[in-house]
Parts: sequence; C-alpha cells; structure tokens
Amino acid sequence: MLPDEIEKILEESKAVLHGHFLLTSGLHSPTYLEKFRLLQFPSHTVRLCSLIADHFRESGVQVVAGPTLGGVILAFEVARQLGVRGIYAERVDGTRVFRRGLSIASGDRVLVVDDILTTGGSVREVINAARQAGGHVLGAGVLIDRSDGDLDLRTPLFSCYRLAIPTYPPDQCPECKKGVPLSRPGGGL
Repeated sequence: MLPDEIEKILEESKAVLHGHFLLTSGLHSPTYLEKFRLLQFPSHTVRLCSLIADHFRESGVQVVAGPTLGGVILAFEVARQLGVRGIYAERVDGTRVFRRGLSIASGDRVLVVDDILTTGGSVREVINAARQAGGHVLGAGVLIDRSDGDLDLRTPLFSCYRLAIPTYPPDQCPECKKGVPLSRPGGGL
C-alpha cells in the first residue's frame, strides 16, 4: 500500500482533526489523530494490519499483544492474519498487565502492535509486560508513527505510515499563548 493510499484512508475516515489538543502524554498539539474514526472501518483496518502482518510474517511470531483500547482491535486482526493468538494488556495502577486469563509464556515470540505512536509510552509498557512475563519481543508494529523518530524501543519498529505532527510541552505551546481553548480527545486507557 502506497503512502498516498494511506493518506486517502485517513482523509476518508476523517481521522485527522485540527485545533488545540491535550495528548495522553501531556503534550499539546494542533493536530490530533482520532484512531477510532479510522478503526470503525473494518476494510481499512484489515488493509493496514496486513502491512504489519506481512512485515513480521517470517519472524516466527507466536503472540500478538497490544494495549487497550485500540490495540485490542489491532492485536486481534494482525494475529488473525498471522494465524496466532492475539492478546492485550490493560493499565492497572499505572502499569500494563495481562489479565482475564491472557498470558505470555516464557520464550513466546511476541509482536507488539499499537495504533498511533507518539511518545512510545503504551508500546513500551506492553513490551515491558511481555518481557516481564518471559516473552521474547521480536518487534513493534504501528499504524501511524507520529513520533519525531528519536524513540528507542529496544526492538525493531515498523510503521505503516509516518506523519510529522508538532507537539509541545504546555509552557511552549503556541496555541496556549494565543488563548485557543484546549480539548482532550480520547480516553487515555
């Protein structure tokens, strides 16, 4: 799938919002990607997940793990395409854990997936949970990488699409200085 095709999917799903947003990371941004506007379309989700599955197909993945909430959908679909288990890690007391009978066995080869990568917090948390369970993390796959590229996840990263969107600490945010009202989209689960 070409970048132009992914841009068209983002446009058609109206996933790119403009304004003044408080991100889960605490940073501010004039642009927000509403992943659920994209994930509501199974055909788009399947196509993007196939890019991740195809990239890691020959690596011997045994388990695909994602964070709640959007990562549940992606873990399921990438796992379905690879013919392996798909699980998710929930946030409990500030850390990601596998619950509800979902687990990673010692030595399991794990692929971590997520929707939007900004600071890498959720991906790192799932990687850590997988490693603490004894899993061997083979890599991470995300739909959209909006990080600045300086993230060190200590595992190979594949993204379907890279999108440069500025983020600012609150005290350096141009929108705050202009008095533009701040909105907090998403749920931060």
